[in-house]
Amino acid sequence: MNGMNENLITYTTPEAVGVHSEKIEKFIKRLEDKQLATHSLILARGNQIFFEHYWEPFHREFQHRMYSVSKSFVSLAIGFLEQDGKINLDDPISKYFAKELEHQKDENMHNQTIRHMLMMCTAKSDWGWFGAKAPDRVQHYFNNPREASRPSGTVFEYDSSGSFVLGALVERITGMPFMDYLHEKMLREIGVSEEAYCLKCPGGHSWGDSAVLMRTIDLFRVARFVLNGGKWNGRQILNEAYIKAATSKQVDNNYFNMNTWNTQGYGYLFWRTYQDSFFFNGMGSQYAVCVPHKDLIMVINSDNQGKDTLRSLIMDSFFELIVDGANENALPENVATQTSLKEYTKGLKLLVQPGQAHSEWENRVNGVTWHMNKNPMGITKFCITFDGDKGCFVYTNEQGDKEIFFGMGHNEFGVFPQEGYSADVGSEDAPGNFYKCAASAAWTEESKLQIMVQIIDRYFGNMTMTFGFKDGEVGVFMHKTAECFLDEYQGYGHGEGKKEGSDILWI
Repeated sequence: MNGMNENLITYTTPEAVGVHSEKIEKFIKRLEDKQLATHSLILARGNQIFFEHYWEPFHREFQHRMYSVSKSFVSLAIGFLEQDGKINLDDPISKYFAKELEHQKDENMHNQTIRHMLMMCTAKSDWGWFGAKAPDRVQHYFNNPREASRPSGTVFEYDSSGSFVLGALVERITGMPFMDYLHEKMLREIGVSEEAYCLKCPGGHSWGDSAVLMRTIDLFRVARFVLNGGKWNGRQILNEAYIKAATSKQVDNNYFNMNTWNTQGYGYLFWRTYQDSFFFNGMGSQYAVCVPHKDLIMVINSDNQGKDTLRSLIMDSFFELIVDGANENALPENVATQTSLKEYTKGLKLLVQPGQAHSEWENRVNGVTWHMNKNPMGITKFCITFDGDKGCFVYTNEQGDKEIFFGMGHNEFGVFPQEGYSADVGSEDAPGNFYKCAASAAWTEESKLQIMVQIIDRYFGNMTMTFGFKDGEVGVFMHKTAECFLDEYQGYGHGEGKKEGSDILWI
């Protein structure tokens, strides 16, 4: 099953590489049953892809935000700097950022090494940057005022901004965006699209801890390169010793003695998982899982932010159904199960709001204007209208009049009406910028409507708006899960309703 020294990526059936088609179908059904928001999935053994699918509206050429998968790309860039003799992993970070550390009195921050930062064993807890509005995120990192500190290299604590600084280190030394550097060093050679890139942070540095965008097939190629030990088409591009160290357990991260998918140790910006395997890990369930002893790779893109208790389902099910069931030799072709898998998956689309498409309350609330008491969302009034299997939520907030079109039991695709969320630079307001979204709705109780909005752009996020109706009144609850936007759509509210053109409360 080992095609590790060939550049050519080919396609085959699951049975040809020792995997049962019905187990793939069972794996996907398990994710669907738990209402995970999957966007794309690739399964491969060696260089042979035996399953690839995209949930509409996602497609093969879509440049997907990879979130913290990006950190593993920073690790590869650091590996190339070390290979070229530009850095030593045991160099203190102060060697390269002395000016930024001038006013930092904590010697532990001065002394932390590149290796320690790769291991997430830094000196201080990340003090956040989204709300700080600092003009330079690198300087913001080194200004960390927290008193609590420890010698770096001693304990694991996830430090996203530390990995961002390592990306900035790559750019400081090379004089180019870190993804341009990786294109030059290896991405181009292994066939990754030239369009793969990274968003920026304040100060002009690449958002290397969270904002690489590329196709799902591109991430597969990078995962294949790493599982190959840094080799492609017979050429050793990045030395195997660094790849081995980066994907091996460098530090324990199991503080609560749990044998779970993400407590198996940590390498150099790579996570360890079951069966001596490793993976690239993004917060919305963007995973590239590499299983060396079976030569298997799973690449999945999703947006399961806010569903942390279910994220383990993907990994646990992959190992149970795909990895453990993979035979060393080919299986007999099974046309019936292959056809069943094909028929099941061809109809899969982006997650929609579960519930009933209609309720007798639909006519009772259709077109009613609800005047809101003061609430955290700043919504002064709203109206919901229904037209067959579609609807529209019209509301007024501090930006003015807004509307969101939604489908009943299906997604309507459009533009989310809140203006000014970040665009090319994270945390910076971008006047005139809007995000693409999908919106669906359903009646979760006879008198309760829930609208789900999924942001599907260079930024991913999701929110639900719940409306519980009673005679003449409505209770509203809005909840969002997103990195640094949708903050206006959180909290509870109370409203009273009346038909347009009437002073009489609706009853």
